[in-house]
Amino acid sequence: MTVQKDLGQMGEQIAFEHLIKKGYYIKARNWYYKNAEIDIIATYNKQLVIVEVKTRSAAIYEEPRDSISDQKIRFLTHAAEAYILENEIDFETRFDVIAIKWFGNGKYELNHIEDAFTPMVD
Repeated sequence: MTVQKDLGQMGEQIAFEHLIKKGYYIKARNWYYKNAEIDIIATYNKQLVIVEVKTRSAAIYEEPRDSISDQKIRFLTHAAEAYILENEIDFETRFDVIAIKWFGNGKYELNHIEDAFTPMVD
């Protein structure tokens, strides 16, 4: 495994644990639809929450949430629509970002941005 992939998986685990502690019910992790992956799908307060997790080393100057392109938002939107249809979900949906900046030695900064972006449709 690459260091970047290891860092990403560690970030997703940190995000998962964060959401559980806050009372979210996790419905799926790493859910795929065509060429799009949803990192975490959860419910919270009668909302479906689509969570994109971005983890970066503190040595990288770009903020993790800034790395989410319009194309990524479109992919997430299509994947979320597929999940909703496949599972007959009738909840309001929001898209969150959990940005994790990794400092090493178990130290990190987590920023949970609720309703981080508006879904994009073609």
